[in-house]
Amino acid sequence: METLAPWRSPLARALHRNRSDSHSRYFQLATVQADGRPANRTVVFRGFLEDTNYLKIITDTRSQKFNQIKDRAWGEACWYFTNTREQFRFAGELVLVDANHPDPKMQKARQIAWQEISDNARLQFAWPAPGESRSSQEAFSPSPPDSTLPLSNFCLLLLDPVQVDHLELRGDPQNRWCYLQDESQTWSVVAVNP
Repeated sequence: METLAPWRSPLARALHRNRSDSHSRYFQLATVQADGRPANRTVVFRGFLEDTNYLKIITDTRSQKFNQIKDRAWGEACWYFTNTREQFRFAGELVLVDANHPDPKMQKARQIAWQEISDNARLQFAWPAPGESRSSQEAFSPSPPDSTLPLSNFCLLLLDPVQVDHLELRGDPQNRWCYLQDESQTWSVVAVNP
């Protein structure tokens, strides 16, 4: 079992205090495309991988997002909570768990993630491939997929933070902390100027 990072408590508090806003489950994930240009998209926070600090996200192997991430091992997430006026930025390694991932524990986590999403979310993985020319309306009414076995194009995407920047915009002056994980997996935290 991994030691939970010290930034988990402030994040849990922000999630709790902003739970009435459905948009507080969304954050932006930035990566770099093969040509060096930035790519940014909004994703849904799906919780943490059990007993780890990995943030869970889902994606489709047929999407542009998947193609940008599969060859890029790093990403940065930016998460803003409107009620508490807090921002968290997470920099870390991205781990893509697709149907061919060799680790059985990760495959189990992928299957659990599939089972935890809604029927409507699962159905979207049976739709025509994202980003291709618009299909007929009928193509968007497939039979519901099995709720226990993930479709082959379903991926669990994990962000394993090594650096977290937490800014509270309330206060005069504002408050900011930087968390950093070293090579021995130990976290340090320092209060910095906003």
